[in-house]
Amino acid sequence: MNILIVEDNRDIADNIADYLESLGHGFDFAGDGITAIQKALSGEHDAIILDIMLPGIDGYTVCRKLRQESSKQIPILMLTARDTLPDKLEGFSSGTDDYLVKPFALEELVARLHALVNRTGQDMENTCKVGDLEINPLTREVRREGSTIALNRTCFKILHVLMLAAPNVVSRAELERRLWEDMPPGSDSLRSHIYTLRSKIDKPFSRTLLHTIHGIGYRIYDERSSS
Repeated sequence: MNILIVEDNRDIADNIADYLESLGHGFDFAGDGITAIQKALSGEHDAIILDIMLPGIDGYTVCRKLRQESSKQIPILMLTARDTLPDKLEGFSSGTDDYLVKPFALEELVARLHALVNRTGQDMENTCKVGDLEINPLTREVRREGSTIALNRTCFKILHVLMLAAPNVVSRAELERRLWEDMPPGSDSLRSHIYTLRSKIDKPFSRTLLHTIHGIGYRIYDERSSS
């Protein structure tokens, strides 16, 4: 998992990060509400740990804005010292998926994250579609203009990540992390797979969907849909 930790108490954030890292998970930090919104909307995270008492914008507001502005329903787990029923009800009404009261056991925190991520995966729509390109993550079927396209496992995974993020850009580093964790096979490996993917989903057709954003990464985008 790759987790966004939104917590202004650095000691708590570091403890969570150290434990996640010991289990082989990735993480990112945000110490205030504005940074949290920016990172959540621009990054690729499997779940968000969100403190309620934050500088500037509180966690309830962050949660509401993410539910309004994000095209991805990223699981959110709220952390707080507030343990009254009204506090919990406000958390759930703002869009959080789960609620954990401080102090908490790190083992329980990670168990809840796993449950949220797994539940989100099970609830995922079978078909992702951008323009006339669609994929089914369960059957691994790819179709464009009614034609079936055969992809190897790596190209399918790249396409799935890009389709879920569409029309946003996914960085090269994030794609490499999704494919190979911390052990990419070489600097040209991703470029080679992108070339193969493009030859399958774009070259036989009249318009391009897979776009290279030079110096940043890649995205799936149908220019016709924005006109």
